[in-house]
Amino acid sequence: MRSPLSRRGFLAAGSGLAAATALPAMSGCSTLASADSDPGTLVVHTQLGTTAPGSPTYTAAVKAFEKENPGLRVKNLVNGDDLPQVYETSRLARKEPDVVMVNLYDKTLAWTDVGATVDVKDYLDDWGLRERVLPAALTEWTDGKGRLRAFPYFATNWPVAFNTHLLDRAGVDAVPTTGDQLIGAARKLRAKGIAPVTVGGNDWTGQKLLAQIIQTFLTPEEARQVYTTGDFSGSRGARAGIDYFVSLRDAGVFADKAQGLTSDTMTTQYNTEAAAIQSAMSSALAKVPAGTAGHTEVGGWPLAPGAAHEKPTILRSYTLIGFWISPNGLKKLSSVEKFLRFMYRPDIVSRFITESGRDMALVTDTVSKEFPLVAAAQRLGDRVGQALLPDLYVPPTATQPLITATSTAFTRGTSAASVRSALESAYRTA
Repeated sequence: MRSPLSRRGFLAAGSGLAAATALPAMSGCSTLASADSDPGTLVVHTQLGTTAPGSPTYTAAVKAFEKENPGLRVKNLVNGDDLPQVYETSRLARKEPDVVMVNLYDKTLAWTDVGATVDVKDYLDDWGLRERVLPAALTEWTDGKGRLRAFPYFATNWPVAFNTHLLDRAGVDAVPTTGDQLIGAARKLRAKGIAPVTVGGNDWTGQKLLAQIIQTFLTPEEARQVYTTGDFSGSRGARAGIDYFVSLRDAGVFADKAQGLTSDTMTTQYNTEAAAIQSAMSSALAKVPAGTAGHTEVGGWPLAPGAAHEKPTILRSYTLIGFWISPNGLKKLSSVEKFLRFMYRPDIVSRFITESGRDMALVTDTVSKEFPLVAAAQRLGDRVGQALLPDLYVPPTATQPLITATSTAFTRGTSAASVRSALESAYRTA
């Protein structure tokens, strides 16, 4: 896939940021002072370090690494969703950290193509780590020119969680697997004062669920084309998928005012049993309280007649977090190698699974025994179909406009034609 951003575009986008006062990283170090030339210090820019699932395990792993490697210190710079922008600012000043831990999404899709990070394919082989990575993960992290953008690490399963206790209370005998069953269940749930499907219609969670439902009548190849081009009107399958979404929405399937809800609202509603159903990635499943998890069944999104899939669908992705190497990181390559070899060790990988409930993009036999819903999602196998996660195909500049369009789509009464127009406008705006 050809990157939608040129080197000139990357520099132009970031020049204003570089000239301005640098945003402070949560560690207290400014982005323009984030690089450390000390050869004994490895600077890692990460999203793990606050409340993100896996943060305590990562912190403990870093301490263990430093203990095993006397004289080598890891300096962590921590940011949340703004990490890509912060990293780009530091890269423009040539003071970027050595290693970046972030997902393949939005801005980061262009990094390797514009030289903000380096192709790591040869390092993966030279360091003997290729066999540790799931083949599907390597495929997703490899760009259209055969470059491996980063060392894959976290993955995710993204099934649908159904609270069977709430379904039973509303008189719903079984987890719905068809659109008609879902609409019927929603009516019964509402009659009992229970929200049916909770979703962050105003953020990325709603964007992903909308994309999944639109794909009801699309093959993976067709979905790639639609999400690469943004042509939702020219595809018969995309039009039918949007019609299906609108029919579900206007039948009351989604929680009230879904267009204004966020991922935090969604997880709170499900975890407190105010809502009966949510589309939840594995990190959210890991946070479901034991009581609620005890009567939660995971499955796929219900299908409509004539669907392109044979079974209810889930999303899967191997691009949640990877280890990217920066140009500065090449100057400390031996330290980077030690760090990545350590993080790829089976015992360290197992800790993320057992302690944090993370899905991994690496080969492992470890099961999340303390996180039963994560384990249940891993066991779904071919009992569900799989929709395409569009993140690798949406142009980076269209990502945020698509979220705005998503909010429009979840607004009751918005016509299918208006939804298509809003989605297509996100690409034209980009």
